Amino acid sequence: QVQLMESGGGSVQAGGSVRLSCVASGYTTDSVAVGWIRQAPGKEREEGEVVASIFIGHDSKGVKDSEQDRFTISQDKAKNTVYLQMNNLKPEDTAKYYCAAVVGVRWTVRAPLEYDYWGQGTQVTVSS
Repeated sequence: QVQLMESGGGSVQAGGSVRLSCVASGYTTDSVAVGWIRQAPGKEREEGEVVASIFIGHDSKGVKDSEQDRFTISQDKAKNTVYLQMNNLKPEDTAKYYCAAVVGVRWTVRAPLEYDYWGQGTQVTVSS
């Protein structure tokens, strides 16, 4: 059973930075995509947007076009951890961020509905 545990959320002022961490366990293959999904207020997490995704096997990465100059996704394979570095945060970045994973793929995954496993989410609140 794949398990994901996020950490690193909190409150920050506009212009600040936050690094989210996702520790993953329960899979024995590198054919895994891990993504960070931003859940908009009032919507289900599956209706959110994938702001970044990484393919564990060959470290391919994808970041939402509008966030490419502020967000970075990375991994530490030795720690089974995926990170989302968010810089120059804006109030509109306020959301619950979920780490999610899907096993058996060959590339990054950009659609929330394609993820099979989800963490509990971590809240990021950006004040102006």
